[in-house]
Order: sequence, then C-alpha cells, then structure tokens
Amino acid sequence: MWADAIPNLLIGLREGLEAGLVVSILLAALRQANDAAGTSGRRRISSSAIWLGVLGAVMVAAGFATVLTYATNVLSSSVQEAVGGLLSVLAVGLVTGMVLWMRRTARTLTAQLRGEVARAVAVGAGALTVTAFLAVGREGLETTLFIWTAVKASGSTVAPVIGAAVGLAAAVLLCWLLYERAIRLDLGKFFNRTAIALIVIAAGVLSYGLGDLQDAGWLSGQRWVAFDLTGHVDPNSWWVSIISGVTDLAPRMTVLQVVAWVAYLAVVIPVFLRTDLDPGAAPAAAPAGGEARGPGRWERLAAGRPWPVAGVLVVVPIVVAALVIVALPTGSASASTTEVTVTKDGCGREWASGHTGTQTFEVDNKSAEAGEINLDNSSGGVVAEIETIGPATSADMSATLGPGQYSFVCLMSGGTIHGNPVQVSGTQSSTTTTAVKPVTLDDLTGPNTQYQAYAARELVTLTGDIDELRTDLAAGNVPAADAAWLAAQLDWERVGASYDSFGDEGTAVDGLPDGLPAGVNDPGFTGLHRIEYGLYHGRSPASLLPVVDQLATDVRTVQQKLTTDDEAGDPTNLTLRVHEILEDALRDHLSGIDDEGSGMAYAETEADTEATRTVLGEVSGLIDARMPTLVPTITTQLDSLQAALFATRADGRWQPVSAVPPAARQRVDAAIGAVLESLSIEPDLLEVPPSH
Repeated sequence: MWADAIPNLLIGLREGLEAGLVVSILLAALRQANDAAGTSGRRRISSSAIWLGVLGAVMVAAGFATVLTYATNVLSSSVQEAVGGLLSVLAVGLVTGMVLWMRRTARTLTAQLRGEVARAVAVGAGALTVTAFLAVGREGLETTLFIWTAVKASGSTVAPVIGAAVGLAAAVLLCWLLYERAIRLDLGKFFNRTAIALIVIAAGVLSYGLGDLQDAGWLSGQRWVAFDLTGHVDPNSWWVSIISGVTDLAPRMTVLQVVAWVAYLAVVIPVFLRTDLDPGAAPAAAPAGGEARGPGRWERLAAGRPWPVAGVLVVVPIVVAALVIVALPTGSASASTTEVTVTKDGCGREWASGHTGTQTFEVDNKSAEAGEINLDNSSGGVVAEIETIGPATSADMSATLGPGQYSFVCLMSGGTIHGNPVQVSGTQSSTTTTAVKPVTLDDLTGPNTQYQAYAARELVTLTGDIDELRTDLAAGNVPAADAAWLAAQLDWERVGASYDSFGDEGTAVDGLPDGLPAGVNDPGFTGLHRIEYGLYHGRSPASLLPVVDQLATDVRTVQQKLTTDDEAGDPTNLTLRVHEILEDALRDHLSGIDDEGSGMAYAETEADTEATRTVLGEVSGLIDARMPTLVPTITTQLDSLQAALFATRADGRWQPVSAVPPAARQRVDAAIGAVLESLSIEPDLLEVPPSH
C-alpha cells in the first residue's frame, strides 16, 4: 500500500522544490532591487507583495483540485473513466514539456525572473504580486493535475496523498534552508536525475490513462491483452506493490498500454538526454529598473498597492470553483450514491435499504485482498459487478434496480463473503438492469462432454486421411499427397485445438519449427507442418514416410488422452475455445506465421470457422439465457466470414493469399475482425466465478 506514496512523494518534492525555487529567486531579486532603491532614494517594496501572489496561486491550484475531484465524483463511471483518461494524458503532456523546458532553461531562469521583478518593482507592488502569481501559478496547476492523476492511477488510497504532502513539505523545508544558505545542493544534478524518475512515472500515468479511455469505450483494444498475471502473482505481495506503486504498471495490461509505455520512454528519455543543458548563449543580465523593456498591460493595470490585487487573485479562484461546482449536475447521480466497504469479514454492510431506479455504489476495499464484487438478486443473478478491485482501493458500480431483494457478494482471494440481504421497494422500471446468472462448472460439463465427443469423431476422420496420405506418398503420387495432406490439416483445424490446449501432444501433431535449434531440419519438428514443408520444398516422398508414421502415432496419443486421460477435460476452457479458435486463425494463418509453403491460409481459416460454429452451438443455450442477441449476431457474422473466404477461391480451388486480389483479402480481414469482436464477449459472459 505505502509503495503508492513513492511516486507522489517524488512529484511533490520535485514540483514543490521547483515552485519554491521560483519564490526564492523572486525574494532574492526583490531584496536586490530594494537595496538598489535604498541607494537611489526610491521607496522600498515589502516582500508581502510576493507572498500575496503566492497565496493567489495556491488558491487557484486548490480550486482546480476541488473542481477536479467534485466534478468526477458526480459523473457516471464511464464518463469518470473518460475524463480521468483525458486528464492523465494531458498531465503527461504538461509534465513532459516541463521537464524538457527545465532542462533547456534552468541556467537562464534566474536572469529571466530577476528581469521580471525589476520591471514589476518599477511599476508598483501590485505588479509584483501579479508577477509572483503568474510565476508560481503555472507550477501549481501542473503539480495539482499531475499529482491528481498519479493518485488516481495508484488508486484511491491515503498513501499517495500522504506521499505528495510529505514531498511538498520537504520541498518547502529545503527551499527555506537554501534561501538561508544553511545547506548547499547541486540543483542541476537534482533536477536532471529526478527527471528520469519523473519520466518513468509519467509513462505509467500515460498507460493508466489510456486504459481508462479503453474502459470508457473511447479507444478500442480493451480485450487485446498483452499480459495478464493476475492469476499468477499475488497483488498483495510486497514486490508487486512496490513495482506497481512506483511505476503505475498493473499485473494486467492491454497491448495499447504496453506499447504506449515503451514508446513514451523510448522517445522522451533520448530527447531529454540530447537536450542541451545550456542553450549556448550566456545568461542575459537582469535589466536594472526595467529600462530594457517597458511594463506590460497586466502590470500597468496592477500598479499600486498589492492588497486589492491580492484580493482579486485569492477570491476569484474560490468564486469560480464554487460556481463550477454549483453548475455541475448533482441530482439523481450524487443523491443515489451509497458508500459501502469491503473488509476481511464484511461485504457492503453499510447498505441497509434501497429504492428502485438507478443507484451507484462507491465500493471501498479496506481488506488486504483483491477480488471481484457482485451485486446479486434473490435468485443469484448478477445485476452489477466490479471485475477486479485491489486492496485499499475504491471503484464505482451502477445498476438500475427493480423491486426485490439484493445483496453484495465479495469474491475475494481469501474466500467468498456474503453481504446482508436488502429489500428494494418502489415501482418497476422498463430500464431495469438485466440480471445475469453466474455459470457453474455443472453448466459447462455437459457442453464440454459434447465437445470431446465431437473432437473424437474429427480425430477418427483425421486418422483415415493420414492413412490416405501415407498410401499416396508410398506410391510417389505427390499431387494426391498434396490433397491428402490438406484434408488432414483441415481435419485437425476442425478439432479446435486452439492456443496449445492439447499440450505437447497437440504440438507434436501441428507444431512449428520456431525456436528449435536446427529449425526445419530439427528432429523435433514433426507433424502436419513438417510434411507440408517437405511436400512444398521438393523433399522426396520416401523421406516423408517416417514423418507420416510418427504423425499417426501422435494422433493416436491425442485420441487416447482425449478419452482416457481427459484431454481438454477442463470445462472452463471451453468458453475460451469459442473465441480462441478464430483468434488462432487470425494470429497464425492469415498472418502467414504457420505457412510452410502451401499457402492454404484461407482454407484453414474456413475449417476454423466450422469448428467455431460447432463449439458455439454447444454453449449457445447458456449464452441465450444471458444475452439472447449474441448468438444470432455471431452466426450472421460467421456467415459473412465464410462467404468472404469462399470468394477467394478460383475455379473451385483454394488460392494462396498472395494470389488473392487486395479487395477480397480486405473483406476477409474485416469479416474476421467483426466476428472476433463479438466472440470476445462470450468468455466473460460465461465466466465461472471463484465461488463456483
């Protein structure tokens, strides 16, 4: 938990020190200007003018933070995610520009600020207040936005806020000691070294923000997962907490998030290192008394005493923030929000009564475990859920409830906790959220048994085609052997052994030479693709006979394990298989990864389409009970995909991808993309909760 404080402590320290140095330079420049005024007989200006400007800048930052927090709280969950994602991207852009700007201009900053102070002193104390306000205000807004987004990326915990507060307090102390010359600090080295850490933090905030935009539906690819370690690592372990806390990386990230994180670091760090520490010219001397450049419009307007100016700078941010908050919608959304907590032995106990209509629950996980939070109706149907909530974090769930009894169910890593039943009363609404009944292992056992029987039949067909292949090779009839090989390959595709679900036995039947020491000549390269390589690279039929014999043995092993050793026996894998068969086709066939010379990607994809129809049909009853429109939609899309695939044929024969016109290839790509998007809903829809 406290690892989340580290990045925010660094942000608070660096940004606070940067703003504090600006104030220190302004005070030093004012003291120098006052000394010069004393010798020339001009009136001295109190340092309170600067502090009033700083106060105004602080009020702007505080008002900005208040508006951010309140505005996002009254928005729906999806809009909160969208706004949070946009602000995260904006914050990363601002902090990146700030880091590069500081790298370029650090050595001339003092001269620039001294010149601003000299001109302001020449106009009046009010102008000096405006100068301080503008100089510190930008730093304050950047700091507020970046800390706010970093806290959001870390989770709604107390640790990031405390980390930021400690960093700001340390920055104030360091600036005071530096101003009093009690300590010496190489600020150039400090800013340059902390900049790298800040860039790493910004990369994490960027990836988190893009994830928010994906969750909100503003960006696609939410289901294109680069890695998911949630089932392999304990999110509560100290090392995971440190890594995720410092870098804002998560155990589960999409491809877009990973690519953005890597690309940001690969671009920004080299640019930062190549940026000159000094622009090359010597720092300009501070103009004395403002003779080098006349006062600007705002300085002339602010001439005179600082108190009226400071009053405007302090009061206006408060008034603007209040007006924005009042203008925000606060009706049903905020009124119906209920705060509930999860503890080691309690689940949503705070919810004691409810009413029909849309309600939002702010779930605060105060336990030390990660888990899934469901809101169930009396029959066990899930009305709303939070897929994953980490320890010491919070998240919102919304649902439109009808009259009846509901209860929270917390499926935590340490066990399931049931909340108290709550009676919801009121009138029935036509927009009531549909409850989805969780799938159990018993629900999937029957369909999985059907799949195993189907796969066994396909393996029998495969065995017959392998015998035909051997006969053709023994006779030296290569064209017939080509046709027999394709028939055997398509038989295997129809089995539906997606994502290596048949283990080493499946790899022996359909493996590739990738990663083998000798590649295509390695003895470990066996099976259908080894025969494909030999047929289409001029190997003699006799040299392929031992490979075919080994293939027949390996297929018999798969048959045995399917019936006696319960190969593909985990019913929960069936729901993944529905989506992964065609995902395999896109990844391996249409990309050309598994083409060893035949060019039969479209034929293999069509066989995968048939297998998808079969396994989809085995679970269609479970899908229809939860989303009646999904199976008809997928069926229509499968029809379109098969039509596009058959359109690539010429004279009734399958063509290599390279021989197919671009327009026909594009239709296949579009059709398989559409059906995969719909199929991606099914694994989550038929997911077996931990308690089942």
